[in-house]
This record gives sequence, C-alpha cells and structure tokens, in this order.
Amino acid sequence: MKETVCLVSLGCPKNLVDSEVMLGLLAKEGYSLTTDPSKAEILIVNTCSFIQDASQEAIDTVLTLSRYKKEGHCQRLIVSGCLPQRYGKALEKELPEVDFFLGTGAFQNLPRILTQRTHEKSYLSSAAFLYDEKTPRILSTPSFTAYLKIAEGCSKFCTFCTVPKIRGAYRSRRLPSVRREAEKLAAQGVQELILIAQDTTAYGEDLRDGTNLEKLLKALVGVNGLRWIRILYAYPKTLYFTEGLLEIFSREKKVCPYLDLPIQHTDDAILKRMGRKSKGEETRNLIRKIRAFVPEISLRSSFIVGFPGEGEAEFNALFEFVEETQFDHLGVFKYSREEGTPASRLPNQVPEEVKEERLGILMERQRKISLKKHRRIIGKSVEVLVEEKDQKGTLKGRLETQAPEIDGCVFLEGEARPGDWVIARITQAHPYDLVGEIERHRKDKVPWRTEHGA
Repeated sequence: MKETVCLVSLGCPKNLVDSEVMLGLLAKEGYSLTTDPSKAEILIVNTCSFIQDASQEAIDTVLTLSRYKKEGHCQRLIVSGCLPQRYGKALEKELPEVDFFLGTGAFQNLPRILTQRTHEKSYLSSAAFLYDEKTPRILSTPSFTAYLKIAEGCSKFCTFCTVPKIRGAYRSRRLPSVRREAEKLAAQGVQELILIAQDTTAYGEDLRDGTNLEKLLKALVGVNGLRWIRILYAYPKTLYFTEGLLEIFSREKKVCPYLDLPIQHTDDAILKRMGRKSKGEETRNLIRKIRAFVPEISLRSSFIVGFPGEGEAEFNALFEFVEETQFDHLGVFKYSREEGTPASRLPNQVPEEVKEERLGILMERQRKISLKKHRRIIGKSVEVLVEEKDQKGTLKGRLETQAPEIDGCVFLEGEARPGDWVIARITQAHPYDLVGEIERHRKDKVPWRTEHGA
C-alpha cells in the first residue's frame, strides 16, 4: 500500500485548483489522503509567491510542517507551485528540510517523481501544463461549490506583477473541455461554479478561433444542475465587455449579477507606470456601461495604494473614484516592491507608513459605503446558499452577490444544512456581513434571484 499524503494549499483559488489536481493524480496512483499532517508520510505545501508576504507565509508553513519529520510520520516534504518556480534552486540551500521542489510546470508529474530514485531535488520546467476535463481532480471546496480554471498564465505584463514569469503566457482551455468539466462537476453535485483565470475576460483570445467568454457562458448555462455561475478576475478592458456578454449577465438567471474587476488604480500616470492597458475615464465609462445593462449587478474591485510616484493628488483621485463609483465590495492592498519586476526599479517609492495610512483611509470609506448598501436590503427576502454550521450551531450562507472567502456572508437564524438553498429575510446589516431569518427552503431547481423587487 502506498503512503498517506497531506497537502496544504496556500494562496488564491487558481492555486487551489492545482492542489486539487495533485490530489486527484495521487489518489489515482493509490496514495491515501489525509488532512492531518501528523498522520502523513508525505507532506506537500503548494505555495503562493505573488508578493513577499505570500512567500514568507509559504516559508513559515514549510518550516512548521518540517517538524513532523521528527514528531510525526513524515518521510518526505515537498514544496510545489509558485515559490520554487520563482526562486529556483536557491531554495535547496535555504530549505534543506525539503526533499523535492516542483515548479508550476512540473507539479503534474508528482506521482512519477515520487517513484524515481534520483538525487535531483528541483523540477523547474517552464510553465506549459494546462489541465483538462480528463485530468483527475479531488475537490477540497464544499461539495456544492467548485472553481473551474478556464485559462492559465498571463500575457499582460503589469510592471508590479510576477505572474507571467511564474505562470507563463496566457493559455486558454478549449471550450468543449471546459463545458465537459462543468458537466462532470454538476453530476457530482456542484451547483455553484466559479470561473477563474488570471484574466477571465481574455478567455479565448489566444486561440484565435472566435472563442470568448460570451460563448463560454452560453455553453455553461445549458449545463443541468448548475444554479449559480460566477466570474472572478475580469480585466477591465472595454473591448472585452461586448453587448452580447453583458446581455448574458442581464438575461441568464444562472449567471450571477456579480463581477470582479481588478482595476488597481484610476490615475492615468500611475496606470501607465503599472503597465495597465486602460485609462481612468475608460474605466468610468465601462462601469457605466455595465450598470446600464445590469442595474442590479454587484461590483467588486481591488486597488493598490502606494505605487511608486503616487502622491497626494494621485491618491485623492483614487479616493474620489471609490466615492463616486460606490463598489459593493472592495479590496485594497499596499504596493509590494517585488524583486525582478520593472516597478521595483521605479523612482519615488512610497514610504511604508504612507501606504498603511492610505490603505486605512480607503478601507474606512468603503466600510461606510458597504454598510449603506447593506442597509438597503433590510426587510427584503433573498435567496441564500447555506455554506456551513459551526460548532456553536451558527449557520452561515452567501447571497449570489457574495463570493466565497472574500465578500462576507449571511448569518442565518433557523434550521438548515450546508448545501441547502433557503429564502431568508434580512434583519440586520453590518459593513461586511448580514443577518437573516430563514422563511422557507427552496425545493425547485429554477434559478432565482430576489423577491419583492430587490
């Protein structure tokens, strides 16, 4: 019997899908899986290295798990993903506790590497692997929700970003493959499908055969069993947002009225230094266009504060944009000076304390915006997907305008089980979460949004 494996996945949902593929490949070869690192003979840490904080978290996790070589059953410790792809063989000296390092272009070969008798420790081939519907995969999300990666890599080359170097050029999966995987996931009981890529709106651009996100969504809404289809990481480029795509958001009830647009900044000079392919006014016009087609849409965005050259005027422009746009959800991040990126060599780097102050100012404003928006829902009946019931018996769920992990939740009063779909009346509003009372359970399979004109 082969060894028992425990895998710890760090970073974004895109990384999580890679972790699920590794688990699927190992299970297919007869390895046993556990979530308890003390019981595992093989420990794997699938790492993120997008920014220094993520790299440090990865290293700390590796060092913490390495103690199981002495205290537990661990015989081999493996580090995979972005950290080894970014730093290469230098990690062999820095982390001697690790037996193998697998980059983003080699993790799919893990079962074969485990059976090899070799002194080689690092496997760092260029990132070219693209999984498909036939690739084994074991979901680590709740059984009713799954991420579906529609493309890999990135070809945008923003000056602050390490992803193209770590993940390679943008590579779209073929539409029939994505559709078949969606059907497979739905047959397993998945009802919420979350489409992810480094840039979901660029889907199909590299295939040069007319494939695009609009055509993909038209194919996916026909998959039986799916109730919600959600889009993350949509690059805010007007060209991508055709009337046809926006009509799908408006017309197709399975497509959540939710869009994640990582805008990063709105000052034209900052955007140019960032290497972004848009300008502030173009972004404003795009948001107006989206809201004209889908008035009820929930918009999430992310911004970077403290980018090199961001003075008071540039930050004030960003603040005014947030005030003007009234996003439903917002993430703000301090610029991280990443070694090897063009932005790290730019003049006028912003002091850390200024970044911290600006982050606080922006998030405090967004907190008030979010609270105001949530208060408008009080008294309305909404559909909620019940996600979990904690040890104290507290029920938590999400609206179709809330993505898992990043957008808050609905605390529910009443009786339900994870995976149930319920109608709840919202009774309390907080900046990031809501409270509701369950009115009834939904038994039908018809996608549904909000009652009473919400």
